[in-house]
Amino acid sequence: MCGIVGYTGHREAYPVVLKGLKRLEYRGYDSSGVALLNGGLKVYKKKGKVAEMEDAVVGKDLHSHIGIGHTRWATHGEPSDRNAHPHLSQSGDIAMIHNGIIENYAKIKTELVSKGYTFKSDTDTEVLLNFIDDIKKNNECSLEEAVRIALRRIVGAYCILLIHKDDPETIIAARKGSPLVIGIGKGEHFLASDASPIIEYTKEVVYVNDYEIAIVKPDELILKNLGNDKQTPFITKLDMELAAIEKGGYDHFMLKEIFEQPQTIFDCLRGRLDADKGTITMSGIEKYAEQIIQAGRIIIIACGTSWHAGLVAEYIIEELCRIPVEVEYASEFRYRNPIVNKGDVIIAISQSGETADTLVAIENAKEKGAIILGIVNVVGSSIARLSHAGAYTHAGPEIGVASTKAFTGQLAVLMMVALKLAQVKQTITAERYTSLCKELAEVPDKVADILKLDEHIQKLAEKYKDATDCLFLGRGYNFPIALEGALKLKEISYIHAEGYPAAEMKHGPIALVDEHLPVVFVATKDSYHEKVVSNMQEIKARKGKVIAVITEGDTVSPTLADDIIVLPPADEIIAPLLTTIPLQLLAYHIGIAKGYDVDKPRNLAKSVTVE
Repeated sequence: MCGIVGYTGHREAYPVVLKGLKRLEYRGYDSSGVALLNGGLKVYKKKGKVAEMEDAVVGKDLHSHIGIGHTRWATHGEPSDRNAHPHLSQSGDIAMIHNGIIENYAKIKTELVSKGYTFKSDTDTEVLLNFIDDIKKNNECSLEEAVRIALRRIVGAYCILLIHKDDPETIIAARKGSPLVIGIGKGEHFLASDASPIIEYTKEVVYVNDYEIAIVKPDELILKNLGNDKQTPFITKLDMELAAIEKGGYDHFMLKEIFEQPQTIFDCLRGRLDADKGTITMSGIEKYAEQIIQAGRIIIIACGTSWHAGLVAEYIIEELCRIPVEVEYASEFRYRNPIVNKGDVIIAISQSGETADTLVAIENAKEKGAIILGIVNVVGSSIARLSHAGAYTHAGPEIGVASTKAFTGQLAVLMMVALKLAQVKQTITAERYTSLCKELAEVPDKVADILKLDEHIQKLAEKYKDATDCLFLGRGYNFPIALEGALKLKEISYIHAEGYPAAEMKHGPIALVDEHLPVVFVATKDSYHEKVVSNMQEIKARKGKVIAVITEGDTVSPTLADDIIVLPPADEIIAPLLTTIPLQLLAYHIGIAKGYDVDKPRNLAKSVTVE
């Protein structure tokens, strides 16, 4: 969840590290800091966003050709200057940054305290750092060897970068469960949590695997496992442009990413869906198609927004493919001793491809003989490498913490997977298959039309920005979209919001309805429409404020709603790709109207790499 950056080479390190931290700030913004090496280790860190640390170091000696930097999402210890990274060992010899959680830090800390160590922070990171330093001194070994010994004792997740005061060129790095990518330049190397700080300088990268240690010098990269065996670095070419991680004239990344969706959905479909020929080409799915359609069940595991995409997929796969589907929270699935049989199919959905709970869940399922299909956005991510097959969403870098374009990319991929499997299994008629392919191909243009409603939705945001609570209701394929709409509003505006199946409101939530409560109905024309209209009438009878997302041509809903958002018609299976767009805009504009930083909502981070 935290962002880490490192540099060693011929450039001044501080500007490279600082720019990298700004690009990784979506991963955590409780505090930040840098460590530089110039006649000794110099550490500068500050509570708050990266800009506050930047202001604090004005006038300091920042000259160095090696440096590490960190932007923090707090786990152990409150956000503060003293808990900010980097940390210095008690000896002052080593500086370290860390992304992850050391689960057995308390026991190690007790051992170190008994040896006379004192601690300046509340973090597990400082414990690990002093543990490494203690091993180095007691064993008279290299820093690399001390790291290797320490990590054999560690329980938990980590990505660590260390520099030593006596080595002005070398960064020691290691990872387990938290991502690390190393960029390869000419006489220089760049290290980061993801590729966004690197693409300005090089497109050649190495993704470090779990349980690997990297010894990084300006002109040398050595990878070893914890057994000290050398590993061959696999160099990957980044398919990413610098413009993709810049705002491009928009006020916020979230708004930019919402408006990118006509293109990102098109990119997701391109090369896969040929509506004219009626073909869907997905080599990873095709390879395992027979095993998937013969599976007794499909289990979808995900977290947050990705879990909502999984719910939509459950409805679609069961409808089109007639295969039982279960959707599980990864954080629950990994701990509850689930029944997984050989041949079961696990679909793991993750924007980052690094979600800790999802990773552990699929590792456990893979050991039991399940087929793992990964749906991720980040090429080279851990879930992508761990899966037997799968598909990338091709949404491009998503910087805004609240997922928008990555979610619609997931929906588009999952719809194609369902259509492909239904065709192979012959559980869909040729006419229905052709019709859905054509409708799916039309989605980018329809999303572009929906985005023209931005000004109208902005006015609605002004009207409802002072609400303290909000209900989102939908049925069928639009129920998960109601959940997603509520999540977006909570994340961005801090308004308490709940999503429910529309009929379920009578089983409790209707008690909240009064003349002050906005109720958003996702009420597009589908097989549930008449039922949703009845639910709308029940809200109006209790003076609730109804905002209805409806289909063009609907003459009934407008008579019941206080405000409407009118969308182009679409088959109910395709509709979630459309209905989610206005809810993203509504959350965005309410957050802006309330004066919040929508790209960096409080307490949240983009990639959840810890439990």
